[in-house]
Amino acid sequence: MSSPETNPSPLAAPVSSVWGVGEERAKLLARLDIFTVEDLLLHKPRRYEDRRKFLAIRDLKVKEAATVRGTIVAAGIKRFKKGTRSMFECVFEDGTARLHCRWWQAQSWMPDWYTVGREFLIYGKLDDDKKPRTFTHPETELVEPGDDEFIHVNRIVPVHPLTEGLTARVVRSLIWRALERFEGEIKEPAIALDLKLHPTRANAVRMIHFPAELTDVVIARQRLALDEFVVLQTQIQARRKKFEAQSKALPCSGDNRLMKPFLAQLGFKLTEAQTKVLREIRADMGGAHPMRRLLQGDVGSGKTAVAACSALMALEGGFNVALMAPTEILAEQHFRNFSKWFEPLGVKVEMQTGSRKSGEDGGWRMEDGEGNDRAGKHSTSNIQRSTLTIGTHALLTGGFELARLGLVIIDEQHKFGVTQRETLVRKGNYPHLLVMTATPIPRTLGLTLYGDLDVSVIDELPGGRGAIKTFVRTTAKLPKVFDFIREKIAGGRQAYIVYPRVEVADTDKDIKAVNKEFPNVQKALGPFKAGLLHGQIKPADKEAVMADFRANKIQALVATSLIEVGVDVPNATVMLIENAEHFGLAQLHQLRGRIGRGAHESFCILISDALHPEALARLKIMEETNDGFKIAEADLKLRGPGELLGQEQSGAMKLRFGDLTEDLNLIRQARDLAAGALK
Repeated sequence: MSSPETNPSPLAAPVSSVWGVGEERAKLLARLDIFTVEDLLLHKPRRYEDRRKFLAIRDLKVKEAATVRGTIVAAGIKRFKKGTRSMFECVFEDGTARLHCRWWQAQSWMPDWYTVGREFLIYGKLDDDKKPRTFTHPETELVEPGDDEFIHVNRIVPVHPLTEGLTARVVRSLIWRALERFEGEIKEPAIALDLKLHPTRANAVRMIHFPAELTDVVIARQRLALDEFVVLQTQIQARRKKFEAQSKALPCSGDNRLMKPFLAQLGFKLTEAQTKVLREIRADMGGAHPMRRLLQGDVGSGKTAVAACSALMALEGGFNVALMAPTEILAEQHFRNFSKWFEPLGVKVEMQTGSRKSGEDGGWRMEDGEGNDRAGKHSTSNIQRSTLTIGTHALLTGGFELARLGLVIIDEQHKFGVTQRETLVRKGNYPHLLVMTATPIPRTLGLTLYGDLDVSVIDELPGGRGAIKTFVRTTAKLPKVFDFIREKIAGGRQAYIVYPRVEVADTDKDIKAVNKEFPNVQKALGPFKAGLLHGQIKPADKEAVMADFRANKIQALVATSLIEVGVDVPNATVMLIENAEHFGLAQLHQLRGRIGRGAHESFCILISDALHPEALARLKIMEETNDGFKIAEADLKLRGPGELLGQEQSGAMKLRFGDLTEDLNLIRQARDLAAGALK
C-alpha cells in the first residue's frame, strides 16, 4: 500500500474527470494549457460582469463597457460589391430600445447561431452617440434557461480566456462542476499561511471564479498569488542554501597592494556609493561562501571602476579573473580601459572574443605558474601569474579554460541567460560571481529573477557631468533637428544617430533602416563626416569606425541599437533616435546613456509619429525623467516581465495570479515565509 505522500492528489487527475469533458473538449482545453483538474480550477478569469442588474439599452453610454440582455428581432449578412468584404448584423431589443451588433468578415455559422427569437447577453461599448445604437464585435452569450442558469446570470460572473470552439458559458459551467466535485480536495500548502489574515486556499479558488462581491476577487487573487510567490521564494532560497552547503569560498578579499596604486592613478575619486558597494563586495570575497552579488547602477554611475577594484582583490590573492560582456564593442572597450589601468600595475590583460583570441588555435589554457613579463614594481610572484581575461560568449566555449579562477564578472547581465552565467562559473571551483547591469531592475523582479543573489546599488552619479535634456519631436521637425546637430558639431561636439533596423522589407515602409538613411545623414550633416556601424559589419571594420569616432575623425556615428552598451565617448553630446516608438523604455534609456558622459550639456532627441497610447506614454516618460529605476518600473508596467526580460530570463516565472508590476509586498511576505520555513 502506498504512503499518503506518494498518492497523487485528485487534482492531478486529467481534466476529463470533470463531467462534460470528453475527448474533443479535452483537446480544446489543452490549447489553454488546461490538462488537469487543478489547471481548470486555476484558470484565472480575465474579467467579470455584474449580471445582478443589466443596463438597459436606452441607457448605454459611449466608450463605457456594459452588459445588456436582449432578444434578436432581425439578423442577416450584408455583402459589399467591391472586394469580398462582408458584415453580419443582428438587432437586439430589450423593451427600452434597439441595439445593432455588427461583425465584419461574417462567418458561415453566424446565421444559424444568431436566429430571431433567441435571447443573448451582449457585452461591448457603443461606437458613438449616433442612432442606431451600435456595438462592433461585441462578446455575446446565449441565455439558455435551465438548472444551471444561476451560474450565468443574477450574480457577478467570470469571463475566462477562451479558444475557438469553447464558449464562456461552457468554461464557466465546467469550472462550477469541478468545484462542486473537487473543492474539498484543495489543501493548504506545506508552508501554511495565517488563516486569520487570509481565506483558505479552497475558499480563494471559489471566490476567484464566483465572488459574492468584486472585493472578493482582490482578496482571493492576493491569497493565490502569495501561494505562488512562496513556492518561488522557497525554490530560490533552497537553491542558495544548497549552494552554500556544498561550496567554500576562495580567499579573494585582497590586501590593497594593487588597489592603492590603482586608485592613486585613476584620476578621479570614487563616489560614496561606489565605496559602500566595494565594502560589501570585499566582505563577500573574504567570507565563508562564494560571493553571488548583483551590482545595479544607472548608466554612467561608475560600475566599471567598481568591477576593476573587485578584480584587483582577486588578483592580489593570486587568482585569475574572467569578465564577460555581451558584445564585441563592449568587450573591446573593457579591454582598452583595463589594459590602461592594469598593465602599469604588472597585471596581464587578455582578450577572448569570436574574432580575437589569445593564441593561434582559437582556444587557449592558462596554467598555474604562467608568468607575466610585464610585471611592474607593485607585482609579487602571486600577482605575476594572475590574469584578467575579457571576452564575449567565446568565454563559454569548451576551448577556453582558466586555472585558479577566483572571480567571474558578467557585465550587462540582462543580455545573458541564467544557464550562460552558470556555464562560465563552472569553469572554476566555486569562484566568486559579480553580475552587473545598467538596466535597473524593478524591485519585484530583483526579488524573483535574481532572488538568489545579494544586491548592491550604486545610487549616485559622479560629479562633473553635464545635464541631459530629452525632447520628443515628429518627423516634420527633422530638418531643424539636423540644423541643431550640425551647430553642435561645428562647436566641437559629436553625435549619435540611431535607427531601429539594418535593412527594411517593403512591408515596413514606415520604419527607417540605417543602411538606407546613411547617405541622407551624410548629406544633411555635410561637410562633417559620418560613420556607419551595425551588427552586419565585419569586426575589424567596426573597431576602425569606433576608433575614428573616439578620435573625432568621425563627427556623427550612424548606427543601430548595437551601441546601447559599450560606447563611451565623452565628447558626444547629441543622441538622435528615429522611429523611437520601436524601442523599449529600457533600451531608449540605455541609448541615452551614451551621452552626458562629459562636462558638456547633452541632448537626446526622440523622433516619432506614433499615435498609439502606449508608445506615447513611453516617450513621455523619457522626457520627464532620467532616473533609470523609475523608467524600469514604468517599463515593467507597460510591457510586463516577458517583454522586458525575454523568455530566456522570464520563462521561470509563469505566474497565474501573481503580478510582478504590483505585488512587491506579497513577494516580501513570501520571502519571509520561505526563510522561516527553511531555518
